[in-house]
Amino acid sequence: MGRIAVTGATGQLGSRVAALLAERGVPQRLCVRDPARAPKTEGAEVVAADYADTAGFRDALAGVSTLFLVSGHEGPERMDLHRSAVRAAAEAGVDRVVYTSFLGAAPLATFTFAREHAETERLIRESGLRLTALRNTLYADVAPHFVGSDGVLRGPSADGRLAWVARQDVARLAVECLLDDGHADQVYDVTGPEAIDLHETAALLSEVTGRKITYHAETLDEARASRAGAQDWEIDGWVGSYAAIATGEVSVTSHTVEHVTGRRPWTFAEFLAAEPEAWAHLK
Repeated sequence: MGRIAVTGATGQLGSRVAALLAERGVPQRLCVRDPARAPKTEGAEVVAADYADTAGFRDALAGVSTLFLVSGHEGPERMDLHRSAVRAAAEAGVDRVVYTSFLGAAPLATFTFAREHAETERLIRESGLRLTALRNTLYADVAPHFVGSDGVLRGPSADGRLAWVARQDVARLAVECLLDDGHADQVYDVTGPEAIDLHETAALLSEVTGRKITYHAETLDEARASRAGAQDWEIDGWVGSYAAIATGEVSVTSHTVEHVTGRRPWTFAEFLAAEPEAWAHLK
């Protein structure tokens, strides 16, 4: 196995991946924009790298065979950053990329950011890199942050369902994919073990926080009005993420995490019990 590079190590997912690789005693290179913010990870080399700097990122990937590529932050420039990062990886001679994509990634996906993930997957393959696409559903970790200050979770999701997945379970899966070349040229749907609707999501949040939390199914017009003042791309992405639940595009329940790691991922209720810091702000 060649050298592994991890991007996004200062973030919620990348830091978990780096920590799990370190627990396994795997040498790794952490590619971060600000080395001062890099986690103190045993056996890890830290290098400064930015997706926007193709040449600099290419140099940071010298000698790397497998790259954990965390998608860039949502924004109008994200695809330019992805193009630069993929080009750098190809020029550096990277063999395989494990990329954090999104469930239902497709050119005409309801969720606009899922369209960008589909385009990035295509770029990776066409660059001659072997792709392992982790098409993650919505993170359980962010669900509590969808609740407004009034205790209402609002969105145009109708009665659609989704199988929230914890970042920790995605990180466990990512590590196995990074360590085993047999996952090359694979596209994995990545979800929790059971699909619930947002009424059930709100009820579970009510149970752990001890306060009344409810779900209001907005119309598309209501959803856009409630986000008035944000930029168009933000509104499109926010509304689209909920609308994709309503259409059933993210209603998939996959067995990927358990099949690859040997351990079932958390249900949403189990996640809330295991990581109370994720919802402590709601109390």
